Amino acid sequence: MEADSNLTTAQTSQLANIPIPTLRWWRHQGIGPRSFRLGARKVMYRRSDVLAWLDQQYDAGTPKGAA
Repeated sequence: MEADSNLTTAQTSQLANIPIPTLRWWRHQGIGPRSFRLGARKVMYRRSDVLAWLDQQYDAGTPKGAA
């Protein structure tokens, strides 16, 4: 899969190991990985956005000075 491919909610759930209902709730709250609508109902995520968001979560959870 190429770096900037588009992922469905189910694919994003699998990639990030986050349950689909949690992704939906976070999207409703305006948090979580960046998403966009494709048409009226289909929600998609860019793979690169999901991976960047995961990196941010990792960095935010790493204590300062830790290796």
